[in-house]
Amino acid sequence: MSGFSALACAVLVGGGFAVGVLSILAGLPRWRAASLSVRIGPYVREVVPDEDLPRGVLPLAGTLPANARTLWGGLRDVFERILGGGEVLRRRLSQAGVSMEPATFRGRQLGWALAGIGAGAVVLIVLALTGRLSVPTGVMPLLCGAAAATAYDLQLSARAKARRVRLTDELPTTLEFLALCLSAGEGFLDALRRVAAVGSGELTGELRGVVVAVGTGSPLADALTEMARRLDLTALSRAVDQVIAALEHGAPLAAVLHAQAGDAREDAKRTLIEQAGRKEILMLLPLVFLILPLSVLFAVYPGLFILRLGIG
Repeated sequence: MSGFSALACAVLVGGGFAVGVLSILAGLPRWRAASLSVRIGPYVREVVPDEDLPRGVLPLAGTLPANARTLWGGLRDVFERILGGGEVLRRRLSQAGVSMEPATFRGRQLGWALAGIGAGAVVLIVLALTGRLSVPTGVMPLLCGAAAATAYDLQLSARAKARRVRLTDELPTTLEFLALCLSAGEGFLDALRRVAAVGSGELTGELRGVVVAVGTGSPLADALTEMARRLDLTALSRAVDQVIAALEHGAPLAAVLHAQAGDAREDAKRTLIEQAGRKEILMLLPLVFLILPLSVLFAVYPGLFILRLGIG
């Protein structure tokens, strides 16, 4: 066994031992318990975000003794600054229906990247032990880590896109249901409570959040505006703006909701027609590049064969 193979075996055994020790430590209650802020967070209404507080109110980073959690938090913050976060990532998380902070998402993405680097390192060690190691394979851990982080980000984008489609599909029906409740004599907030109680779907879940926000003291207009801002859907934002304007000016809400439901259905129909046009163009690709060349080949080849026989 060469020196490099012995080093690869040592790294493999040491990595397995480290993973086992970390797994045991992660299972201990002291390491696994959530922090105090996480435990009391669902029961306390956040009034002022941390970034809006004046400097010096919160404890400075680095004043507490460094441990594994603070080191991981610092590494996660560096990773978040490199990849970006903030409002754009928060909007994507809201659109995907994921209830986590951008820092938490970047931390999990960092974990996926480290797992990819570890998997690439294991493959690299196996290649070294089998004697098939080459210079290009040295970047395999970095490529695996980048691929894992990218895959975790892409799955969030896919979830957000799919949920946006479901929200757009549910919007006309939900508006019609609200208009029906208003026509029956209920108030707008009572209609929201009824739809949130008996309905199902993504938009109904968002309306439940609006009802909870109103119940905890938030104005109805602010709760609706916040929902529209988080989801960032054109049809929903337009409907919320019209509803708020109707509430402020005393316009009939049932007629407004019926009109917005009709507009949402027209938008859905227009989107469907546009998608059909794009699919029609995509359907021409196999026709032009596969079926048509084969048809030309079947039509021309017999004539060429007969001409070749005649010339011969």
